[in-house]
Amino acid sequence: MNRTIAAVFLASLAIPALALSETNVNISIGAPAIPVPALPHIVFQAPPLFLAPPSLGFYIGVDMPYDMVFISGSYYLFQGNNWYRSNHYNGPWATVRHEHLPPSVRNYKIDRIRYHREHEYRAYQQKRDHYRGRHYRPGREDKDERREHKRYEKEERRYEKDERKHEKDRGGDKDDRQDRGRHRGNND
Repeated sequence: MNRTIAAVFLASLAIPALALSETNVNISIGAPAIPVPALPHIVFQAPPLFLAPPSLGFYIGVDMPYDMVFISGSYYLFQGNNWYRSNHYNGPWATVRHEHLPPSVRNYKIDRIRYHREHEYRAYQQKRDHYRGRHYRPGREDKDERREHKRYEKEERRYEKDERKHEKDRGGDKDDRQDRGRHRGNND
């Protein structure tokens, strides 16, 4: 009888444990949802201005409501405690983990970048016409490419003109020699 009571008692203890384990199994099925931040949608009507404080070594977007830097041909945006990367200042943006940021950006906290941005922008505003620091406004590369292309075309036209002149000079000598040869043949 004692054994029967002990068996019933142990069984009664096991039933809630089985119920709890079942509940735990049902709760833990599936991967936990990882919140993914929404990608930013930023649109500039005109290309923004970037200044390069000498103490940082990369360009920082100024006069904009965003924390944006430009380095090695890529734009990096800090928004909502996340970094994003794009090849254009208007996006599309892709999330970047902190360890995949360029080392020069990764070495600074966002507050320090903001401090340097504000300091450099004040210097730019005070000396706008005589500002000696490095600055960059996207879109100018098209103008530079057109200027370079025009210079190349101008050199090409000059080269072709010189070639025609030299051909004419050589061709004139050749014609003179042929004429002299004809005259000699007729005189013989």
